[in-house]
Amino acid sequence: MKCNFLYFSLIFLASCTNSTKEETVDCVNDNIRFANQQLGRQAQIIEESGTTLNPRTVKDDTIQYISNEDWTSGFFPGTMLLMYELTGDNKWMKYGIKYTEKLDSVKYLTSHHDIGFIINCSYGNAYNVTKNEKYKAVIIEAAKSLSTRFRPIPGVIQSWDENRGWQGTKGWMCPVIIDNMMNLELLFKASDVSGDSTFRKMAISHANVTMENHFRDDYSCYHVVDYDKIKGGVRGKYTAQGYSDESAWARGQAWALYGYTVCYRETKDKKYLNFAEKIYGFIFNNKNMPEDLVPYWDFDAPNIPNEPRDASAAAIIASALYELSSYTNDSYKKQADKIIASLSSPAYRAIVGTNHNFLLMHSVGSIPHGNEIDVPLNYADYYFLEALTRKKELEKN
Repeated sequence: MKCNFLYFSLIFLASCTNSTKEETVDCVNDNIRFANQQLGRQAQIIEESGTTLNPRTVKDDTIQYISNEDWTSGFFPGTMLLMYELTGDNKWMKYGIKYTEKLDSVKYLTSHHDIGFIINCSYGNAYNVTKNEKYKAVIIEAAKSLSTRFRPIPGVIQSWDENRGWQGTKGWMCPVIIDNMMNLELLFKASDVSGDSTFRKMAISHANVTMENHFRDDYSCYHVVDYDKIKGGVRGKYTAQGYSDESAWARGQAWALYGYTVCYRETKDKKYLNFAEKIYGFIFNNKNMPEDLVPYWDFDAPNIPNEPRDASAAAIIASALYELSSYTNDSYKKQADKIIASLSSPAYRAIVGTNHNFLLMHSVGSIPHGNEIDVPLNYADYYFLEALTRKKELEKN
């Protein structure tokens, strides 16, 4: 069995990293065929249930469905819309629109920053493929909701409320997490479709303040920075999901790379491009980056190499690198191709009909919270498919 595993892994690696156009196309097409079958089963289960279920992960061998307000609720609708982009098959459009429109009420959510994830991955993709004016209105309303969390004195969007949930036990005043860089895309998009530059100015302020305070000299980033929203300035720097306050949580580094790549796209300010490249340097020059480029859950986890990998971080990094390569040079694409080759191999990609019909295995939510360890995650699948759409487009051009 071990020999078969190695053999098929090598076949996938060859087809996904070989430089000939035909073979790289085969890598994308093979993943499309797989996703058609696997996600087709997932969608069938949801349709037969008679309600609009939203899968997030697996716990105790049971699929976990989530509420509209969960921070990951936009990923599955977005996955359906990415499948439409990859295949042109209208059934995926139908599913994507149906599951997206279930999230309509989220546009008014002001209790956390993740409205950007939820709406941009669902309604943002829906607007991209349909140009439907009603989706534009949702994007603008959601950006208004996110804007209520902007704190003018430090110049950032507050991620979590300081007085609710487990975050309320920390003594924070204005916690900002690196994940919040991913919500700026919603603000940029809202300015683009509305003509209101207020959203864009908030996004730029947040990106600049984060650049100044969230990063160490080696361009690794903290997870949480707590600001004083009355006097301004930093109160402290911490982690919530990493190994320690001073460690480099892998998905946090991925959010940072992706976020500053988006900032360059939206502003064409080269300081963001240069910063994204420096973040890249930390990630790929790190002595603890594995040979297959699927990082351990934290670059400083104490028991490497016997620590869980995080396929979600790898997928986010790959998607960011495909975009980064379009602004710079092909070396970033080559690294992304290596990641996709690894994620496409039997080491990380599920067998059809297993893994509760998620695409990728071996992701990590939060080890400090004992939550979602070595499981499939809907955002790993989303960014894997987004990376494939970007790879396909780059190679077509």
